[in-house]
Amino acid sequence: MRFIFGFIGIAVGFLLVWKADWILNNFGHIEWAEEHLSTEGGTRLFWKLLGLLIIILSMLYMFGILQGIILSIFSSMFRGMA
Repeated sequence: MRFIFGFIGIAVGFLLVWKADWILNNFGHIEWAEEHLSTEGGTRLFWKLLGLLIIILSMLYMFGILQGIILSIFSSMFRGMA
């Protein structure tokens, strides 16, 4: 099941990277991205970076690495709950 969700995530990430212009034309600009990422084309860059992040996280999830990373980051916060 993990591989199915991983491949779905990779496909979604790929579509975000590939169709960033289409998303921009249909949904408009993101003001935060335009202000902070670039002078021109910040929204396009935002969609591409989001797609790459989704691809990387999906691959980490597929191979079981994401759970270890999350546990190592947040385990100190929840020591008394286990």
